[in-house]
Amino acid sequence: MAVRFSFLFLSSLLLTSSFWLLAFADDDVSTVAGDDLLIRQVVDDDNLLNADHHFAIFKRRFQKVYATKEEHDYRFSVFKANLRRAKRHQKLDPSAVHGITQFSDLTPREFRRNFLGVNRRLRLPADTKKAPILPTNDLPKEFDWREHGAVAPVKNQGSCGSCWSFSTTGALEGANFLATGKLLSLSEQQLVDCDHECDPDEPGSCDSGCNGGLMNSAFEYTLKAGGLMREEDYPYIGTDRGTCKFDKNKVAAKVANFSAVTLDEDQIAANLVKNGPLAVAINAVYMQTYVGGVSCPYICSKRLDHGVLLVGYGSAGYAPIRMKEKPYWVIKNSWGENWGEKGYYKICQGRNICGVDSMVSTVAAVTTSH
Repeated sequence: MAVRFSFLFLSSLLLTSSFWLLAFADDDVSTVAGDDLLIRQVVDDDNLLNADHHFAIFKRRFQKVYATKEEHDYRFSVFKANLRRAKRHQKLDPSAVHGITQFSDLTPREFRRNFLGVNRRLRLPADTKKAPILPTNDLPKEFDWREHGAVAPVKNQGSCGSCWSFSTTGALEGANFLATGKLLSLSEQQLVDCDHECDPDEPGSCDSGCNGGLMNSAFEYTLKAGGLMREEDYPYIGTDRGTCKFDKNKVAAKVANFSAVTLDEDQIAANLVKNGPLAVAINAVYMQTYVGGVSCPYICSKRLDHGVLLVGYGSAGYAPIRMKEKPYWVIKNSWGENWGEKGYYKICQGRNICGVDSMVSTVAAVTTSH
């Protein structure tokens, strides 16, 4: 009986893995599609004998160029370490697909420093206003603000720890759409250059451009400053400019108020449906190797280190043993469309996995300039 169970389990796991591999194959030209398929299959290799071949594909796929042979060799060693790391993630998170991403030549420390955007523990300030409790009886089974025009195209923060600013603008873009019917792309660079709001309960925790920030502090800045400019009027450059070029006469969207949503997932869903996309913090440890599927790791720290945007929710059959339908959140990231599912991440609901339910903020109302 034990042998039969093991065989059924392995068969189910292989079928599930095959499903995700096929589901996320690209529709590009054959060479790129072939490269991507190999990238997705790396985690199934029993050894690293083909690591040099995968590294060549990686460099071509993500246009990686290294200045010296020493740098090339070092990045290759990091790449091989990340192949092993992706295999570990795959075992801990079998409902997703883990493999090679544009971050596969970065150490975990480099990844955190350049792309997660915080150098401190994210938490809500003690005086944060709490969102009112909303009815949850009539929530739709699935919902996605992308289908209703409230989500701008995926952006790319580059090698700047400004994820918090993209989470902030995403929430305000959605709320502004609900208020006006117009989807405007708002300026992250304004927040990077001009927002130096601090958490009064945590000395030294000021928003600081590419060195990190907090979405609620950014909402507070936006409220005090009078709003955010459009992206085209204050374009993103992905570095700390050092000077603020905010022009109040070109404000495109204003925050009227904002609040924190309770940890309850029904309330998070209700606020999402009523108020638009939500600013969310998450632990991004599995995101460095994430390729696609629904991420539902067996273990994940709830230490929040990355700001993202919650745009929807749904459900899918992805359990390895019983193809049971389980709910997930749809997350918009800020690492470009070449990452994840065209810039998006799915993470399952139910256990506050990776802290995704811990710090959720909503822009409850927006006024716009005339």
